[in-house]
Amino acid sequence: MKRVAAVLAGLLIAGTLISPAQAATVTLSSGHVDVLDVDYTAGTLVLSLNDATGSTEAERNPADVELRVPAAAKVTVPSGSGWSFLGTAGSTAWVLPQSSSSGLLYAGWNTLEVPAGVLQNNSVSVKLTSVTGSGSVSVYTVSGGTPAKLFDSSDGLPDALTVARNVHAHANWGFTQAGTYSVTFEVTGKLAATGATVSTGAKTYTFTVLP
Repeated sequence: MKRVAAVLAGLLIAGTLISPAQAATVTLSSGHVDVLDVDYTAGTLVLSLNDATGSTEAERNPADVELRVPAAAKVTVPSGSGWSFLGTAGSTAWVLPQSSSSGLLYAGWNTLEVPAGVLQNNSVSVKLTSVTGSGSVSVYTVSGGTPAKLFDSSDGLPDALTVARNVHAHANWGFTQAGTYSVTFEVTGKLAATGATVSTGAKTYTFTVLP
């Protein structure tokens, strides 16, 4: 026992005795990804990331994924006050578009695995609770040249969006500066049978925006 204790002490001093290894980080930089993959299974509301960038889809823990936004995502911010959430007119922003584009992530969300009748109003509340990083983050759609914000960290958080079950959607994901962002979402719902609130808990996603 003394020998075992001595070995453990030596490993602690050497800094080689660590907690169980975390899963290797997977970097995604192009293709279809549902950043917010909402499931309800075994009485639990679950938020993961659905990776469909390869030939086989995989559900991943957001903590194990780096979502990369390359220089090819750069856009010039249009004029008009409606676009000010991306920065001043004429400045540069980085946008993952709501339509599939080669070399960029096609980022969206889905509630396809939330069964009918389990949650009140057959819907969930998707909340953007915090953003840390070098700039602000927005999720928005564009119709007829006019943007409609769904989430925007530049004007205060949290932001919430009601999403019906059995939905698969995509939007633009905008970033105002290059750098690394930690973006935290939480999804909640109320059980139809009891009215009790169920939650996925806070899940943090990492986006790396390249200059």
